[in-house]
Amino acid sequence: MPNPPPAWSRLIRDVADFPSPGIVFRDIAPLLADPDAFAAMLQALAAPWCGQGIRAVAGIESRGFILGAALARELDAGFVPLRKPGKLPGAVLEEAYALEYGQDRLQMQADALPTGTRVLLVDDVLATGGTLAAAARVLRRQGAQLAGAAVLVELAALQGRGRWPADLPLQSLLLL
Repeated sequence: MPNPPPAWSRLIRDVADFPSPGIVFRDIAPLLADPDAFAAMLQALAAPWCGQGIRAVAGIESRGFILGAALARELDAGFVPLRKPGKLPGAVLEEAYALEYGQDRLQMQADALPTGTRVLLVDDVLATGGTLAAAARVLRRQGAQLAGAAVLVELAALQGRGRWPADLPLQSLLLL
């Protein structure tokens, strides 16, 4: 019998037709607002990566920033933001990707990490996998040693895991 979902998972709510018709947005704001639930979720997110030599956590704009920065603190690591175009100064590396409702691009500062830095990639939701795969590509192009990825929620029906590099671990806390 599968384990029951953690208590904090009840604080993630579904918002229909956001940001466009047919999309169900997973709103983590109530989870973030509850200090005990947020702490428990972060401990669960960090657990598989403790002792893995993570030196930096890369978070995907925007909710991946929240989880990533907090997780970096849990893992005693630095934080690197992966942003939408035009938000970072200096030279940047960029990757384009498809969303379930359009196209987008991710950028990171070209000098954000020393070559070979062991990095954990973090985002809130794994849907079709385009965003996470693009983030992995840009981190590898930058010279990071990608340890794997952690997501709060994986939407299994959208099969985003299939776009993730097979040679890297991908941990999700909730499979919906």
